[in-house]
Amino acid sequence: MSNSVTGSKTTAARSVDLSAAGAAAWLAATVFLALLAVYFVGVDQGAVSLFGSDMHVHEFVHDARHLLGFPCH
Repeated sequence: MSNSVTGSKTTAARSVDLSAAGAAAWLAATVFLALLAVYFVGVDQGAVSLFGSDMHVHEFVHDARHLLGFPCH
């Protein structure tokens, strides 16, 4: 009887970059995406829309806007 294991490899886990520059980049990207999400859900109502008179974004998130307490009428 043989107790050998064939094909087993050990891989090292990569460490996460926690430098100040890396943390600042992640923070900036997260803040940008959060502000973009707040704009699309809470602010885009046609009058101040980035897309002019196109109301597709407004209608797509209409129920979520009411659920989160944003007025839109």
